[in-house]
Amino acid sequence: MTAFLEYVVQNKSQILSLLIAHIQLTCIAVGLAILIGVPLGLLISYVKKLNKAVLGIASIIQAIPSMALLGFAIPFLGIGVLPSVIVVILYSLLPIVKNTFTGIQGIDPELLESAKGIGLTKTQILFKIQIPLALPVIMAGIRISAVTAVGLMTMAAFIGGGGLGYLVFSGISTVNNSQILAGAIPACLLALLVDFLLGMVEKFVTPVSLRNKNAASKKQRARQKAILIVSGALIVIFFVVSGIRSTMNSPQGDTITVGGKDYTEQRLLCELMSQAIEKETDLNVSRKSNLGGTQVVFNAVKSGEVDVYMEYIGTAYADTLGYEPISDVDKAYQTVKDEFK
Repeated sequence: MTAFLEYVVQNKSQILSLLIAHIQLTCIAVGLAILIGVPLGLLISYVKKLNKAVLGIASIIQAIPSMALLGFAIPFLGIGVLPSVIVVILYSLLPIVKNTFTGIQGIDPELLESAKGIGLTKTQILFKIQIPLALPVIMAGIRISAVTAVGLMTMAAFIGGGGLGYLVFSGISTVNNSQILAGAIPACLLALLVDFLLGMVEKFVTPVSLRNKNAASKKQRARQKAILIVSGALIVIFFVVSGIRSTMNSPQGDTITVGGKDYTEQRLLCELMSQAIEKETDLNVSRKSNLGGTQVVFNAVKSGEVDVYMEYIGTAYADTLGYEPISDVDKAYQTVKDEFK
């Protein structure tokens, strides 16, 4: 425990910056998942022929291992924030779509008939009756997706997307338990906080007629409402300040991106190359170390998201180009040189 606390104190600025990046990525992914998932759930509630296909596809995506889905996305989307956010959106869709569909379908048909009887249009029925009654169920799905997204977003570090996963992956590769905990504990606390806040939202959107006897009193609800308002305001301020800071801190002039794989030697090589470029040229250097494996970095070079990284002749010859290993170093070097060119 002492070693962990010492690590946190020595690296508090890095942990804080990675936590901020993690919150940003999670908020973006969950927000977009809601914008896609809720309308999709409403659509399959009205168009019955689509529900099996949509829910089936969402279930299949949920069943694919996250690293495998990320691997499929890299050749098309490259590395960094974009593929990380899209993969988390895909994983977040199933609970939102399914709960939206279930909430709408669970409304008493006689209630809808009564609404039609008093002259309400389909749009009025949707927004004044169906959505308000289904909202607690929809929020339960959003809550599940948001908590899951906090954990899933740790994999963003595997492809240079940032976030707390950087500490986890780095700690695993260097067998540094303090570093692993420095990434895992804030992620767990963030997931608990998200669950707590969305749990309050879920209670707030529950219609009065559906609340149980143990529902919060007016004072408690007023307190909860204040907490939610303050939390929402802090999130907005957080995004505004982060946007301003990123704009102010963006480097002026040409930038070169130096990559590195996910182990110690490659992180050192990435840093050495970066420092050499900074010393010998006027270029700004963007470091993308700790990327996951040869194919991740190589595909990043092909897509233009990484400009340079240190590769080994044997790895390039056998792994990247797919040749059988040979002992002739000169032949291997010349083959790699020619085919890479």
